[in-house]
Amino acid sequence: MPAPLLITQIPPAATVAKSHPPCLLAVMPLPKAEITRLRSLQEKKSRESLGLFVVEGEKVVGELLAAGFPFTELYATDAWTGGGGVPPPRKASAPDDASRGVRAPRLQATSITEAEMARLSHYPTPSTVLAVGTINRPPLAAGVLNRGLTLALDGIQDPGNVGTLLRLADWFAFDRVLLSPDSADLFSQKVINASMGSFARVTCHTAPLADALAGVTAPVLGCDLSGADVHSMQPRRDAIVVIGSEGRGISVAVRPLVTDFVTIPKYGGAESLNAATAAAIVCDNLRRVSPGGT
Repeated sequence: MPAPLLITQIPPAATVAKSHPPCLLAVMPLPKAEITRLRSLQEKKSRESLGLFVVEGEKVVGELLAAGFPFTELYATDAWTGGGGVPPPRKASAPDDASRGVRAPRLQATSITEAEMARLSHYPTPSTVLAVGTINRPPLAAGVLNRGLTLALDGIQDPGNVGTLLRLADWFAFDRVLLSPDSADLFSQKVINASMGSFARVTCHTAPLADALAGVTAPVLGCDLSGADVHSMQPRRDAIVVIGSEGRGISVAVRPLVTDFVTIPKYGGAESLNAATAAAIVCDNLRRVSPGGT
């Protein structure tokens, strides 16, 4: 990337300072190769190859900056650097994972034109800011699943559901989320958008669930029509809650590792519940009866 033509302090006015975390503005033309690189991050293959992901939009970028997520690149139009549409910074609890628990240093933003943003954007109506972060998948330490509460996603392929499940883990203060490799990509724009900032606060691991759950001593809970009523759930200080996909449920490989099946009583004619809805009911009941619950 060419050297910046001009560096100025942002924000220049008090009203702007209240609108988003402080940053520096670098004014420069955006090379064609840079546009190609940034656009390619919309595809999972490119994200994995480059080890980077992209997030676009005033709301989601503002939430993640406020939560202290350490973005590495920031591109913005004058509409954003002028203070439009970004929520004010607020304190947010950081997860235990060191890769996410470090507040980002003041970031240099590259000023781009609306025409350049239109070329970068994958939205019909381009936003005013785009951020790039480094993909980091922390290893799952031995024995960590035996401590605290884990939400395990078994083949949840809908990005909206995965993002909502991150929000649930954040809401109910679960210690971590464990995703199977066939779940939706954690670093896709749709997942991050649906998480509403929880992406920056929840510790996430990706690993084959059958391998990760083998030998754990914590109880493994899973939803099944033959299970015990979820409203009679016993207190659990340590537990792993497995949420299967809506289409197949808990996978054949993981099912034998479940120690306690629970069911959500059905009173009407619906065939099934959305995976995130079912998870919310189970997590709520677990928290309600467990130490530290409401």
